[in-house]
Amino acid sequence: MSVEEVKEPQQQEPQQEAKEPEPAISYKAIVLTGFGGYDKLKVEIKKDLPTPKSGEILVRVKAAGLNFADLMARQGLYDRLPSSPPLIPGMECSGVVEVIGDDVTDRKVGDNVIVMNRAGLWSELVVIPVGHTFLMPDGMGFEEAAAIPVNYITAYMMIYDFANLRPNQSILVHMAAGVDIVLDPLGGADTTKGFNLLKPMGKIVLYGAANLLTGPKRNPLAIAKMWWNKFSINSLQLLHSNKAVCGYHLGYLEVDQIRDVVTKLLSLYKEGKIKPRVDSVWSFEQIGDAMKQMQERKNIGKVILVPEAKKTEN
Repeated sequence: MSVEEVKEPQQQEPQQEAKEPEPAISYKAIVLTGFGGYDKLKVEIKKDLPTPKSGEILVRVKAAGLNFADLMARQGLYDRLPSSPPLIPGMECSGVVEVIGDDVTDRKVGDNVIVMNRAGLWSELVVIPVGHTFLMPDGMGFEEAAAIPVNYITAYMMIYDFANLRPNQSILVHMAAGVDIVLDPLGGADTTKGFNLLKPMGKIVLYGAANLLTGPKRNPLAIAKMWWNKFSINSLQLLHSNKAVCGYHLGYLEVDQIRDVVTKLLSLYKEGKIKPRVDSVWSFEQIGDAMKQMQERKNIGKVILVPEAKKTEN
């Protein structure tokens, strides 16, 4: 046999192991599907990972706050929603930074943060401008953190920035007699009552219209009653009464306008001077029950939503 006839055994190319397709990223979000009752809020499964752009971060939400404005939004009575339904509500939450976008230098993966936005925070994953976030103090829990922003910012700014509360002054939240300051979240006839309770040089701060909510759905009769009993006063009456009327709406303030207030509140928390009270914790799937808890005025403290399918009452 000649050398030429000797052939090397053919080498078989190694077989590549079949790769399993990577699972698609999915996460839960509460969606307002339309205006109406509790049934207008549904938990939906979203696909694909949201990607932060320059100046944005991706946060995995651990807890979110429920506010009276969310109840009004469900009924179509809140004018600060970024769009018509369907949309994801939620103005405050807390969570952990998972991804940072370009040009983000003051946050890192793993940071615990408080988040504020006009809407969109009732979701397991949230992409948000970094300027809408605040670092959580050491030792603060996620449920506590979600209970801080809307309620405490509103209270602080009304009491100190508008009302200028000073030692030996009395404050009404809501409803007594002979006071220096009235904080009125009710509207309608109750605003007139509150104004009449003020001492000379007193101040009333209007920050809500809770009297509009009389049931799960929008009530035209309550709207008409509110309009009929609306508070009305002219400049000459103010001059003669030596009283002041202020209006406060957090939804119309930008994050930069409240940044100093949040910094003060977090400092007060670290000093042990304030501690948020959590009424109850509900899963995303229990959003209807959570709203009912607040709308029927059963809560004492903050109502919190969490992505996990559990409920813990404090």
